[in-house]
Amino acid sequence: MTPMHFTKLVKPKRSSVYDSYWKFASKRFDVFIKRLTDTSGPWTNDPVIAKNRFTNVFRASDRVSQYLIKLQYEERIPNAKEIFFRTILFKLFNKIETYECLLRKFGQISYDNFSFDEYDKILTHELVENNRIYSAAYIMPSAGSVFGYKFKHSNHLALLSKMMKDKLYYKIAESNSLEKIYQLLLSYPSLGNFLAFQYTIDLNYSTLSNFSEMDFVIAGPGAKNGITKCFQSLGDYSFEDIIKMMTDDQEMEFKRLGIDQLTLWGRPLQLIDCQNLFCEVDKYLRVTNPEVSDSTGRTRIKQKFTTGKGPISLFFPPKWQINQKITALC
Repeated sequence: MTPMHFTKLVKPKRSSVYDSYWKFASKRFDVFIKRLTDTSGPWTNDPVIAKNRFTNVFRASDRVSQYLIKLQYEERIPNAKEIFFRTILFKLFNKIETYECLLRKFGQISYDNFSFDEYDKILTHELVENNRIYSAAYIMPSAGSVFGYKFKHSNHLALLSKMMKDKLYYKIAESNSLEKIYQLLLSYPSLGNFLAFQYTIDLNYSTLSNFSEMDFVIAGPGAKNGITKCFQSLGDYSFEDIIKMMTDDQEMEFKRLGIDQLTLWGRPLQLIDCQNLFCEVDKYLRVTNPEVSDSTGRTRIKQKFTTGKGPISLFFPPKWQINQKITALC
């Protein structure tokens, strides 16, 4: 019997601020490119972008992602177990300073010399000293109801320990799709849809897996807010369908608006980039178009722009084959 295919008949309807998605992407990407060769600025005449913190258009070019990717390809990381351990340890806190604090204490981060008690002691000390150990980028659920520790970081170390004991790294290495990796991560406590997908992308930067970023996407809460601002109605489309549509239509939309297509040295926007862009556009529209509200009712951007620390040095997963294309000025 021939399988039946169903076409989505009702198309999404764009809102009055739909074009802001592409225009914001162009302006924010222009800032990224200018900062590669100009350390002082100004890099934009858009006051909202100049004053507030927005992530880079291409997720892999952000400071935290860059740190992680360089970490994953250090020569001293020998195998899947260590790649997984260091990636998840870093991402549980998502803060460079926290990882480097552990590095200073231990000299080397490795599962072979991992001690829950020692790591817990160090992170508890940082907490007592009023040093922030988690990034403000997103909220990490504590998992306290599962593992029972007083402090959130203790529960997260317990979560990592469970993953390692389960040999999750082997299961991920043997997965046949990004979605399978996502489902494996989603089965662990405190990792909801958003975090499980973000960690899937982070692991896929490494040699542990090698799938296209065009294969699978999950819309996070911020992206959903951005989508509901850019579209009056979704029609028969899911949030993920909208993200896929934007990715598919990027060349046409940039051309329609007279904007040069954005690429990361020839690599166009991927699903994860378009997902993140909706989150950033949501923030941008809070200020430029406060009349376009969402369910949160927020009208300001919490994080303000601060000048980066040191020169920008870029490195991307070698399997993307774009490192050799980056200009020497970068």
